[in-house]
Amino acid sequence: MNGIRAAAKKGFIEWLAATAADVICLQEVRSEPEQLPAELRDLPGWHAVWAPSVAKGRAGVAILSRKAPERTAIGFGSDEFDNSGRYVEIDLPGLTVASLYLPSGEVGTERQEEKWRFMAEFLVHLTELRKRAAEDGREVVVCGDWNIAHREADLKNWKANQKSAGFLPEERAWLTRVFDEAGYVDVVRALHPDQDGPYSWWSYRGRAFDNDSGWRIDYLMASQRLAATCASAYVERAASHAERWSDHAPVTAVFDLG
Repeated sequence: MNGIRAAAKKGFIEWLAATAADVICLQEVRSEPEQLPAELRDLPGWHAVWAPSVAKGRAGVAILSRKAPERTAIGFGSDEFDNSGRYVEIDLPGLTVASLYLPSGEVGTERQEEKWRFMAEFLVHLTELRKRAAEDGREVVVCGDWNIAHREADLKNWKANQKSAGFLPEERAWLTRVFDEAGYVDVVRALHPDQDGPYSWWSYRGRAFDNDSGWRIDYLMASQRLAATCASAYVERAASHAERWSDHAPVTAVFDLG
């Protein structure tokens, strides 16, 4: 999103009041907790964990949960990235939920080098997180803006973006490792294997939203047993450009945990 304070003025508060979700993961919050408007500082019925960036007005992630977390952790043990507002996780009964904002990168710049470094460290964490959870009899879901489209079906104009950050062969290969080596399942793609999209991000430039010229870069990556319980997964796309409160749309999954 383009900052939670801006989103709150455009419809996020109303969406939050109406959602039936048990857990909400937020990215690109761009706000310190004390800067939040009153209606976001005090959320009846929600427990909030905020992880702002030390760089003011940048990044920031958060998790809202109906149940109080049993454990919270900001960052994933990285000297470089733990204060960058890019990762937070909580433990709920039998489940670890994480909110991720992976760097977007920019080809040929330090921003892309930063993305490579983050990806290298984060893959190690993802692998260890799932293994620890399995040993403890827990499931895991890592939600958020992964800033990589994995397949041609995950962005409308894939031919024109083969040399663009977010669709580089090396980035796509890294996501394959998240599935094959770290053992996670993209629950939206698992339920919609042959569909283009559903896209979750559209540029504000031109008529990208109206033409559904988007990217699918927001994922819920779940451990395999949890993914097998996913009953539905979908993008809550706004009805019109004017009703958007972010350049991203919420990606929602429903798990049947019995």
